[in-house]
Amino acid sequence: MKAVRVREYGGPEAMSYDEVDIPSIGENDVLVKIEASGINYIDTYQRSGLYQIPLPATLGLEAAGTVTETGSNVSSFQSGDRVAYTSVPGAYADYAVVPEEKLVNLPDGVDFNQGAAAMLQGCTAHYLCKSTYEVKAGDRCLIHAAAGGVGLLLIQMVKNAGGFVIGTVSTEEKANLAKSAGADEVILYSEQNFETEVKRITEGAGVNVAYDSVGKSTFQKSIDCLSKLGYMVLYGNASGPVTEFNPATLGPKGSLFLTRPTLFDYTADRESLEWRTSDVFNWIAEGSLNLRVEHFYALADAQQAHKDLEGRKTTGKIILTP
Repeated sequence: MKAVRVREYGGPEAMSYDEVDIPSIGENDVLVKIEASGINYIDTYQRSGLYQIPLPATLGLEAAGTVTETGSNVSSFQSGDRVAYTSVPGAYADYAVVPEEKLVNLPDGVDFNQGAAAMLQGCTAHYLCKSTYEVKAGDRCLIHAAAGGVGLLLIQMVKNAGGFVIGTVSTEEKANLAKSAGADEVILYSEQNFETEVKRITEGAGVNVAYDSVGKSTFQKSIDCLSKLGYMVLYGNASGPVTEFNPATLGPKGSLFLTRPTLFDYTADRESLEWRTSDVFNWIAEGSLNLRVEHFYALADAQQAHKDLEGRKTTGKIILTP
């Protein structure tokens, strides 16, 4: 089978398209023939070494496909089942071995591309607004990278919960996407000071929560956008990691909260995984959650997909196909 491998940390050129053996399953595992793999920013962190992983490695943390083999202890799945998963390494490949506990069934009305697109980013948006900070009607929410894969889903979920969304984007095209997803206000951070604009829009009150996947370049200003008892939710490092911060400053600014959540912890148990995926898939099937799955690359073209993602040339979700 084919797989995209990394042997040394580096740029997109560090990835190679290799012939490897189909992996063997254990008694609690399922072999999945992958039909679609999702690309996420965390993949670039692992490729570059920002997030250290054992090398050599096959990249990718989410996919959808068909069960082709099951271990002797597996009882919930059988050959031919349509399934999806996240938080299991090795999705940039033709086949993947997935623990039974990490798999979920794809319901009717959700295709493979939607399944792969919804797992990591859909579940991320879900935990951000349902668990890390549970958005309530009237809450003011700042969402950075509002036209990205998570951003567009998070906008919709926040709006469905009754929140008020202020999004930040880099271009007019992305601003239109964020508005079409339901954002109430959109700030072009390339032309405007988003902190100043947030204070203007909220008449000085600030936002109840800032969802920040950008990191270093937005972190401090995001904190300064918060209202008293506000939540700073830092869930990514697209501009680089935050390396210097004094938590004592959170008190004088209004007894603020700061958290660095990860999807892995919010889907660590089966009940949480099924709750999040069930909500996301049901919303997709009923039409209340719109996935923008617009960018498709062949598995062999994973290097270009990473270049385009890091070059901010994409919006919504990027899918790799065998």
